[in-house]
Amino acid sequence: MVRGPVACVVAVVLFAEALGVAALNWFLGLVVDRQNMSLAGLDPDVMSVSSKVGGLVFALYFALCGLAALLVALRGRRPAGLGRILLISAAVVHGLLGAFAWGLVGVGAFLCMVAVLGLIVLLLMTYDAPERAPAGPEDGGRDGGDGGAPLSPPPAPTAP
Repeated sequence: MVRGPVACVVAVVLFAEALGVAALNWFLGLVVDRQNMSLAGLDPDVMSVSSKVGGLVFALYFALCGLAALLVALRGRRPAGLGRILLISAAVVHGLLGAFAWGLVGVGAFLCMVAVLGLIVLLLMTYDAPERAPAGPEDGGRDGGDGGAPLSPPPAPTAP
């Protein structure tokens, strides 16, 4: 059962972004290959293959981040360990991509990157740790069963 609508939205967005990044880089690799383009004397075949491989690696990264968000949605708990690190790094990547998009592509791309960044930060901030009840005498607590009274200090030493 899905428990987190924010996490579901983040997972879908990251999976869609993974597909988009892979398709865009694959297309750019095909364009470079068919046009036989070269940049500063680099081999066009190397540029084409590196564009395709880079796109696939970046798409796998976004898909892994989407999987982490999907696990948050299914479990209903905050991300921990590697999943938390992946989502934080995805937020940083979207912040950097947004900054570059503002100057290179335009305001629309910037707003899309900031929207995804906001969703990831919302996912990271909305899932709190489960609350634990304080251990009492029935739970094997340390208070010795005196009804929750505070511990008293040990008696003062007496002179012999």
